[in-house]
Amino acid sequence: MKFDGKLSVVMPAYNEGERIYNNILATEKIIAPFAPDYEIVVVNDGSRDNTRQEIERAKAHDDRIVMVSSETNHGKGSAILAGIAESAGEYIAFLDADLELNPSQLEGYYDKMTETGCDAVIGCKLHKDSQLVYPLRRKIMSVGYYMMLRLLFHLKIRDTQTGLKLFRAKAVKPVAHLVRTSGFAYDIELLVAVSRRGGRIEEMPVKVVYVRERNCRRIKFDDVWKAFRDTLAIWKRANVLHYYDDGEKV
Repeated sequence: MKFDGKLSVVMPAYNEGERIYNNILATEKIIAPFAPDYEIVVVNDGSRDNTRQEIERAKAHDDRIVMVSSETNHGKGSAILAGIAESAGEYIAFLDADLELNPSQLEGYYDKMTETGCDAVIGCKLHKDSQLVYPLRRKIMSVGYYMMLRLLFHLKIRDTQTGLKLFRAKAVKPVAHLVRTSGFAYDIELLVAVSRRGGRIEEMPVKVVYVRERNCRRIKFDDVWKAFRDTLAIWKRANVLHYYDDGEKV
């Protein structure tokens, strides 16, 4: 089924100079058949290599490529939020720049959104139909984080961390500014905010082809500890301060 409105694909990128040009063009080719009206919002998050120049090279081919660039690295969460702010579509998707998650899956996510009337469809590595080719260490981390989230937030979702997500803009734009987390826990904060405003979230299976072992190795204990502290801070904002509850409902 084709999108009935404009699709904005937010693609955060940090030091992706080796592959970002080809991956942007590949994304365009993949999504064009089911999203004729689209834009790709590529966020250069303070890269120290030639990522910005490669984005500009891709942009020269097509004005549907939008670049947002920062001189400083602020983290994936901040990059996603910057992309949301610049998105003009009725639908906003998140897509990792390495294309471990093929953007072709967004067509099925849109079908799910249309069939259920939900406000967000997110990829779930723990779905029984997901196809995963990635390290055991990351599988263990995903299950452990899921168990913590179920205990703290009682959301009826099993995986907040998978990089492929699709939102209705009317559900995500009004709450994006509430997100205070820039690191690994930004996903859960955004989903909690959408849920607290009455947004419905559905899960879909994903096909993951893990292409970079170094990604797992560079997730250090300090990163895990920070994600834990950030998650507890989100719990406090949600359940003690009711920080996400005010404002217009979805």
